[in-house]
Amino acid sequence: MDRITESLIKELLINQELKSQGDSKDFEKLVNYTIVSNEYNKTFDIENLTIGEGNDTGIDGLAIIVNGQLTESKDEVDDLIEKNNFLDVEFIFTQSKTSSKFSGADINTFFFGVLDFFSNKPKLVRNESIKKYVEITNHIYDNAPKFKSNPKLKLYYVTTGKWTEDANLKGIIENGLESVEETNLFDKINFTPYGARELSTAYRKTKESISTTINFNNRITMPEINGISQAYIGLLPYEEFYKIVSDDEGSLLSVFEDNVRDFQGENNDVNGGISSTLNNTGSEIFSVLNNGVTIVASSISPTGNQFTITDYQIVNGCQTSNVLYNNRGSENINNVNIPVKLIATTDDDIKTRITLATNNQTPIKKEQLASLTQFQRSLEQYYNSFTGDSKIYYERRSKQYNSDNNVLKSRIITVPYQIKSFVGMFLNEPHNVTSYFGLIVRRLNEGKMQIFNTEHLYSPYYTSAFAYYKLETFF
Repeated sequence: MDRITESLIKELLINQELKSQGDSKDFEKLVNYTIVSNEYNKTFDIENLTIGEGNDTGIDGLAIIVNGQLTESKDEVDDLIEKNNFLDVEFIFTQSKTSSKFSGADINTFFFGVLDFFSNKPKLVRNESIKKYVEITNHIYDNAPKFKSNPKLKLYYVTTGKWTEDANLKGIIENGLESVEETNLFDKINFTPYGARELSTAYRKTKESISTTINFNNRITMPEINGISQAYIGLLPYEEFYKIVSDDEGSLLSVFEDNVRDFQGENNDVNGGISSTLNNTGSEIFSVLNNGVTIVASSISPTGNQFTITDYQIVNGCQTSNVLYNNRGSENINNVNIPVKLIATTDDDIKTRITLATNNQTPIKKEQLASLTQFQRSLEQYYNSFTGDSKIYYERRSKQYNSDNNVLKSRIITVPYQIKSFVGMFLNEPHNVTSYFGLIVRRLNEGKMQIFNTEHLYSPYYTSAFAYYKLETFF
């Protein structure tokens, strides 16, 4: 193993507070963390994805992403169906080898293991992790009528060597891909070989702030405003807007963390109406029917009509953005222009005021403003008052600590984990926090649980989160 890969593993183990289990297992965790981090824009537990042990059917890592959520149970799938009334599924499989060579035999084994995973009559012995994910997968395919399209399948074969486009290996890969395509289970299938250089590049990418470059021709510049470095209003063609909400692979980005409402699905009149407009021949009328999207970024770098926006969030327009993304395959979608307000500021108070002001046209329940209230910000400050072994970090925004190497990633508590730990420990409802986070939020909105109440002390939140962290550490 080369020195760069060794140093990346060392950093990962320190940041995640993981004990070394030897070169092979440590390398698997590096690969799984790197691959999934580049496919999934939220914080996750690396241990849940690493399944390479006895009877792993030739698979070292596995992630199932349903409707943009990393899914680990059938209940979560059911919650997403209930919420969105559709399934958009992506499977990610990894195979990791510390060898400096790309082995045709190992690639064949990988393909065979993946095929066996999806087989109705499996031939390989399965460990408990494989069984769990097979059960989820079977449940997903049992709900195939809800598919927007067949699931995507991404396969990553990673070694510490150098990929050289070897003709024999490419032939083995093509043959494997043909076998997988014959199952007719997938819409798109990708096989990506990674060597040490590709892996280190992908790992460094996990630390970068979200950024994209768009052509913003039809715009006007807003006058100078205190606390705001730049601000623009204009119309953005769909093909440019798509760059803001999706990554290079076309997956939906997690750029709605500061939005007061999660996506409500297309089962309601408003979102259904947007979808109908996008799919009609007169779709160009969208720009005068829709209130548009507000984007707040830490920085905007204009070069002529090209704008590079960095560390950005869609603070208003979550519903519109999701419906636009879900209808990306519509034949009329490229006729659409989206009203956009683009603002650059690093002032959290101003960000909050913009978010609240741009969302005041619709009554919003108190609980739905939880991520923006003073309670949340004060809770983060309360976390920051602890030092040493008592130090944990409250992550109000997705991956806000990702680029900070001084923060041990195992000590980060996300909003979903904060809610789950508090509800389980202090509201005595642990049975209600085992399913998808969205279901918990719905119960909060219905008044069945009380959390983030302005009259609450911060200490129970910290205590429950610290208990969660310690429990995970002992496991």
